[in-house]
Amino acid sequence: MSGTRVIVGRDPETGGGRRVTFEGSRVTRVERSGDGRGPWIAPGLVDLQVNGFGGHDVNAATPSPEAISAITTALRARGVTTWVPTVITGAEADICARIDAVSTAIRHDPAVAAAVPFVHVEGPFLSPLDGPRGVHDVAWIRPIDAAEVRRWSERGSIGYVTLSPHGDDAPAEIARIVADGVAVAVGHTHADPAHISAAVEAGATLSTHLGNGISAELPRHPNPLWTQLADDRLRCGLIGDGHHLPPETFTAMARALGGDRAFLVSDAVEMAGSPAGRYLTTVGGEVELTADGKLSYPDTGYLAGSAVSLADCVSWVTARTPLGLGAAVRMATEVPGRIIRDLTGGAHDVGRLIAGARADLVLLDDDGRTVEVIAAGETVA
Repeated sequence: MSGTRVIVGRDPETGGGRRVTFEGSRVTRVERSGDGRGPWIAPGLVDLQVNGFGGHDVNAATPSPEAISAITTALRARGVTTWVPTVITGAEADICARIDAVSTAIRHDPAVAAAVPFVHVEGPFLSPLDGPRGVHDVAWIRPIDAAEVRRWSERGSIGYVTLSPHGDDAPAEIARIVADGVAVAVGHTHADPAHISAAVEAGATLSTHLGNGISAELPRHPNPLWTQLADDRLRCGLIGDGHHLPPETFTAMARALGGDRAFLVSDAVEMAGSPAGRYLTTVGGEVELTADGKLSYPDTGYLAGSAVSLADCVSWVTARTPLGLGAAVRMATEVPGRIIRDLTGGAHDVGRLIAGARADLVLLDDDGRTVEVIAAGETVA
């Protein structure tokens, strides 16, 4: 797209008028303007945890670069212009094959190269216990191994790895991983508060879907949730699909974390965007998707990821919590965008509208629902 285009609407954080000018694929000016009417103008949404979407799975038995391209296209149409493929627990060869597929897609598809900054590996260094482990295959759970992470990095860019720091050797392995340029997130863990604090001291900086991937019953205090909420060195992902966290729990966690530490993730899987029904998945077997969007293993109550996009999470937070649209947008743009900027040395400058940034915008209504998507200056939905 060539030529200059101007979008006039409102700023979700201030409530005032906003005018965004862009030429081609780049923003040239952002200024306060207008009368405070029109759509809310936000940066393209940034999702740090996507396992699949629209019938395509990052963790398919036969990993496919075409699937990564298809997920990119489907998410972009919903306003998610930056996303991080999440590779889950498996044999090392399988993890490497999935990283290879993402790396190939980045090399050969310019849209993927623009949308995908790196890979997130969730596992295989997780709790072996039922409950905290979630749906990860216990057969492939193994101790933290910085050397294995280094081998993954030879196949592609690894932004962060989610692990459980429950072992006494965790701090040393975490320090080695971080020294190699890969961030560490705490998740799917039965670690006690002392182990989590030791992990942060060793360099862990993130928490993966806080409040999930943990025992259903915990001591009143101390417990690992309070430890992660209280440590200002951790930025924490929260799944905003209405099933992983009740509204009041989500609200309390977001308020405790504040505006600079909480970020939204979808944790979307292959069935996201599909109609209700039972599905046989390539990862984990049979699952049930209900009409209200809950995805779980039949007759167990265990959740099997989420079936929504990050755009749906924004509208859920806006509609079902007192936090408001501005907070929801910040958790889906500025905070995860800053994490990506930090992990890429600024190579992927996403999640904010400033002069020189890529012209990725999403226009929202008062309920936080996407009404128009502009990616690299092109209207895509």
